[in-house]
Amino acid sequence: MPCMLLVGAGPGMPLIRPCTSDIKLAGPDSSGPAIETDERGIKMDSDQVKLLEARCIEEQPPACEVTCPLRVDVRSMLAKVKEGDFPAAFALYCLYVPFPAILGHICDHPCEEGCRRAEAGGAVRISQIERTLVEESCSTLRRQAQRIAKPKKIAIVGAGLSGLTAAFDLAMKGHRITVLEADAHPLERLHHEYDPAILPPSAIALDLGSLTSLGVDIRCQCRVTGGEGPMGLASLIEDHDAVLLALGPGVATAFAPTIRLSDNGRIEIDPESRATSHPKVFGGGYHGALGEVYSPVRSIYDGRRAAGSIDRFLQGASLTANRDSTAAATSCLYVNVDAHPPVPPVEAANSIIGYTPDEAIAEAERCFPCNCLECTKACAYLAHYKTYPKRAVREIHNNLSIVMGNRKANRMIDSCTLCGLCETVCPTDLAMGDVCLEARREMVDSGHMPASHHDFALRDMADSRSHRSAFMRHQPGHDKSAYLFFPGCQLAASAPYQVQGLYLHLGAIVSGGVGLMMDCCGAPAYWAGRTALHDEVLAHLRASWESCGKPEIITACSTCLSMFKKAMPDLPVRSLWPLLAKSPLPTKARAVPDGTVFAIHDPCTGRHETEIHAAVRSLAADTGLTIREISGPEKTTCCGYGGLVSFANREVADAIVDQRAAELSEDYLAYCAMCRDNFARRGKRSAHLLDFLFPSEDGADPAARPDPGFSNRRDNRARLKARLLRELWGESMQEQDPEWTILISDDVRVDMERKLILDDEVREVVAHAETSGQKLKDRKSGHMIATLRTGPVSTWVEYELTDEGALIHRAYGHRMDVEVQK
Repeated sequence: MPCMLLVGAGPGMPLIRPCTSDIKLAGPDSSGPAIETDERGIKMDSDQVKLLEARCIEEQPPACEVTCPLRVDVRSMLAKVKEGDFPAAFALYCLYVPFPAILGHICDHPCEEGCRRAEAGGAVRISQIERTLVEESCSTLRRQAQRIAKPKKIAIVGAGLSGLTAAFDLAMKGHRITVLEADAHPLERLHHEYDPAILPPSAIALDLGSLTSLGVDIRCQCRVTGGEGPMGLASLIEDHDAVLLALGPGVATAFAPTIRLSDNGRIEIDPESRATSHPKVFGGGYHGALGEVYSPVRSIYDGRRAAGSIDRFLQGASLTANRDSTAAATSCLYVNVDAHPPVPPVEAANSIIGYTPDEAIAEAERCFPCNCLECTKACAYLAHYKTYPKRAVREIHNNLSIVMGNRKANRMIDSCTLCGLCETVCPTDLAMGDVCLEARREMVDSGHMPASHHDFALRDMADSRSHRSAFMRHQPGHDKSAYLFFPGCQLAASAPYQVQGLYLHLGAIVSGGVGLMMDCCGAPAYWAGRTALHDEVLAHLRASWESCGKPEIITACSTCLSMFKKAMPDLPVRSLWPLLAKSPLPTKARAVPDGTVFAIHDPCTGRHETEIHAAVRSLAADTGLTIREISGPEKTTCCGYGGLVSFANREVADAIVDQRAAELSEDYLAYCAMCRDNFARRGKRSAHLLDFLFPSEDGADPAARPDPGFSNRRDNRARLKARLLRELWGESMQEQDPEWTILISDDVRVDMERKLILDDEVREVVAHAETSGQKLKDRKSGHMIATLRTGPVSTWVEYELTDEGALIHRAYGHRMDVEVQK
């Protein structure tokens, strides 16, 4: 879509011309600036970062601002009004309006034509609010001109709104301004066209007083001619550095041939720069078509446009470079108007006087205000950091660019779940996940990735791929496999009995042999930005698949399916769920009471897998469940595990899952093991769809099944491998009973889970302490305190020995080395 960079400016300052180039991803059919990608993803060099920033439209001005010729920051002004801070709102108004007392009474308010609130109850009555600001605060107005070393002399012919605006802007820049007016009074037109009840003479006098305070010399009854006398145009050109003919659209034959005229006798003026055929002379006044309704705000804009050109001319700068081409434009800021209920405008109790302050505040509260922030509203990660993509991309890029100093955005980069929701809701499809993933890869490559953020998850991945848990076999009784079931490491860790039931069921419903591969798809390495490690996992998976005869892979996990499709698209892979939906229910499927309602949560890695969405809903209905949608599959959120956020930033991960859990009061139904377990961990009653297809033997309430915890997850995988090899293939594994029994209370268990400390690590510390004697005794409690470096972490344990084993009172870890003096 077009990226229109519309930047408002202060009085007399030019506006930056809008950029209408299309921002697209690089591709054979793309055009315009392209966000370059390579085989790894987005490149994070400075040029690409600028394109990414431009793609975020949050900082684009709202429609009310871009339809105002003066680019008044209406949104900020109304925000001050909402707070009841009328002086601040008026001060903001005056930054853009040279004559607030006048325009506040007679503005033709084109801003209201662009107001998006018009689609939900009626446009905000901005002009009435501005009038209230003038009535309440105009007496506080003070102007201060710049001081410059060599002010220029400028003559302005015509004391209408346009000419006086040019005088104001140029005087504010420190120039010496003389205004020549043929009539008896400045702003004569306003006196004639507006009733004093609408435009009080006092308002005109107040704004004219600001010109006087700036040193503007206004001379009335001074008619400029085309002759050679002291009031002739030639003399003005000779005596001044620049001349502005702010005469409006009437004929000006008296100034020929000094100034070129059009066929209808009007001064020939360049519409962009207001330049005439003479380099020192500019044209102003409202130059709308003859007979066109007079627009005060457009007249002020024309004067401001001419003043900007004169200022450029005096500096020797280009009159046209980097300027907007028209007074009005179209805003590309996306606003979800449907999210706001219709509210009618506030009617003033006295239509002649206008709004009271309270009425103005009430009307200002109807302003949304216009913002995009669709991603921030949907994403707990962006909301946590109070940011949006443009700002976040710049912060991430700056963090990556630091040579020496603290990289304060490391945790922010590692707190994105990479779920794709931001891209789904973004009007321009900007994906923060792609940005954060590439940033992680660069942090790994440069050696700046904090080890603590992903170490535990990567060690857990290593465990799932180790001889302790991983294996591959053909179906018993087969020497080849048409299919290869890949349940994934997390389902095996969460509910190992479901893996066994699923595998036996698949063997009964498909022909040609179903092999079994217990392994990890490498998602943790991918999410951690560990490209080399991920490539190693992929190479192993491919080699295993080839050794099995290149069968079609059946995945039970949406993340595994996504990883296979993304990293090895040439491998044949399908999801388990459509296959189950087309087959009879398993014989042991749980009978569900009528009226059992669950709210279904779709995993973020299967966001666009419509066939899977339909299949799981069909299966749920077949079991007798009544399904309620939360937000629909396309706008589903992450459970907090994606991107390894639960390890890098537990606060954000908990906020993500808590926000999702609070959306509906019903029990949740998931078909991703980690989604179900994370909901359970945070106290949300949740079941897995497989809990109804392959229920546990104890018949317990599936929604009450607790999160197994990290230690049990590892043990479950190991026990599943041993049981499957023993019961299906008749193979035995050498299993070693732990040397020490440890006793852990529920409170200590919760604390260990939070600190990512495993039972095996605690057991190792106790065993080492009791074997080596390297331990301390707390004299007060009598407890033993010991430490051992288990991998990259030094684990400390406070315990006491009992007849049943070692009772653990406390455990914690750190990454410092402790040297023991011998």
